[in-house]
Amino acid sequence: MISWQHPGRPVILASGSPRRKAILSQMGFTFETIVPPVLDEASLLDAGNLSVSLQELAKIKALRIAEQRPEALVLGADTVVVQGKRILGKPAGPDEARSMLAALAGSRHRVFTGIALVCKERLFYTTAIACTDVFFRKISIDEIEAYLALDEYRDKAGAYAIQGHAMRFVEKINGCYYNVVGLPVSKTIRMFADFIRSQE
Repeated sequence: MISWQHPGRPVILASGSPRRKAILSQMGFTFETIVPPVLDEASLLDAGNLSVSLQELAKIKALRIAEQRPEALVLGADTVVVQGKRILGKPAGPDEARSMLAALAGSRHRVFTGIALVCKERLFYTTAIACTDVFFRKISIDEIEAYLALDEYRDKAGAYAIQGHAMRFVEKINGCYYNVVGLPVSKTIRMFADFIRSQE
């Protein structure tokens, strides 16, 4: 039976993120993963118009794979952490991670994920944006150093993984928890449902 979980054509996750892969699996999808070519993401993001540029970045990633697999439904995504007007991507190393965590301590930041779903064969293109507010408690320098020693910060926007040991830094969140992990569940479901409706 055709449903958002079983859309009647191959589903491809255009991401190398193991967190996104795990979330999509938990949602009940059968899919394959193809990592899109490396992009200069920082140059494609516009802090003044983050919502639009983040969705566009996710769409570019999905389109790169859709060119190879036009019959498939390709899901692209990109997540950033924002504090004030500063975009915190993945830290280059421990020094940058230390600086990010120190800045996030005792304050609120926002996590944005742009997502895109593309089926080139059906000329279907849609994007969405999700935002979650995350509040960190005050964190000591010793706690930050202990966290950095775990190497969990690597390849994580904002230098932390909420689903990992960094959970102890979190005071509360407003919004979708899975968005902070890397893929907003309800918005993803809505996009697949929109595809089903578009084919009726």
